[in-house]
Amino acid sequence: QVQLVESGGGSAQAGGSLQLSCAASGYTGSPYCMGWFRQAPGKEREGVAAISSEDFTTYADSVKGRFTISQDNAKNTLYLQLNSLRPEDTAMYYCAARVGRLCRPLTSDRFNAWGQGTQVTVSS
Repeated sequence: QVQLVESGGGSAQAGGSLQLSCAASGYTGSPYCMGWFRQAPGKEREGVAAISSEDFTTYADSVKGRFTISQDNAKNTLYLQLNSLRPEDTAMYYCAARVGRLCRPLTSDRFNAWGQGTQVTVSS
């Protein structure tokens, strides 16, 4: 059973930066895909970025060039660097994982392990 624990959320002003972390435990196999999703109040959960066990990355168009996903396999930790933040980035951010190297399509129904979420709030 994979366990995922996010940290690093908080508040930032527009144009600022935050870094999210997700500590993973319970799964040491390969291949896999790990991703970040977000959900704003009244909106559906949407995929933000994902990275495979072979380090292939994929991003939502809305965050390309601003967010960077990475992983540290030695620490079993997934990261999301959020730069040039916008108020519309405000949401609860979730870490997720699935078995298999294919991260696309980046939809929540394809991921079967989830963290509890961390809040990101961006003010204008």
